[in-house]
Amino acid sequence: MDAFFGLMEELRELTIATMLLRIGLAALAGGLVGLERGFHGRAAGLRTHMLVCLGAALTALIGCYLSIELGGSDPQRTGAQVMSGVGFLGAGTILLKKGNSQITGLTTAAGLWATAAIGLSIGYGLYEAAFVTVFVMVFAFTLMSRVEFRVNRKRQRMFVYLEIDNVDAVKQMVEILVKDFSAVEIQVTPARSGMPSHVGMEGLIRIPPKVTVDAKIQKIQELEHVVFALQIS
Repeated sequence: MDAFFGLMEELRELTIATMLLRIGLAALAGGLVGLERGFHGRAAGLRTHMLVCLGAALTALIGCYLSIELGGSDPQRTGAQVMSGVGFLGAGTILLKKGNSQITGLTTAAGLWATAAIGLSIGYGLYEAAFVTVFVMVFAFTLMSRVEFRVNRKRQRMFVYLEIDNVDAVKQMVEILVKDFSAVEIQVTPARSGMPSHVGMEGLIRIPPKVTVDAKIQKIQELEHVVFALQIS
């Protein structure tokens, strides 16, 4: 055990051999994360994560070298610029899907930011922390994504519009929607059909697992006073 810790201390020293080792380990660490991302078809895959990790590690090495050569220079200053710079890179992967106001790419952006931190850790010689983080990230991307999917599937909701033929039935309809469809954010709107006696209603309703959207819409249309119902984006 003492030999292992002694070896790790030697590897933390800045020499040509350890610099090459750190660059190689950064490529490996970034590649491991990127492989998982690429396998799931994400925008940032193997090459992107590897380059981010390599760049971060090299930046940390430059900071360490300048600190030794110049004396008194803080090697963390270069690392700080990496973290803020990768934040802008990650912002480019975040997209807003118009229509359903759904934001995508947050996980990829966070993954790129974390990969940069891994590269900095390797560049500074914190090998153990870096590779523990790699395995935790891969675990989060794989197993935890399945857990997240199941949780979100159970509470999946969709926007619906329905039109009723009697304004006096609005209160009754709200109660039915809340009780039987777990509806939230219900709003009363002008009727899209333009019929003077009709009233429109919009809201989010829950879609239970193994139930299709069409089946849910059909169930709403079968309610008393409902003229028609449809999904809206």
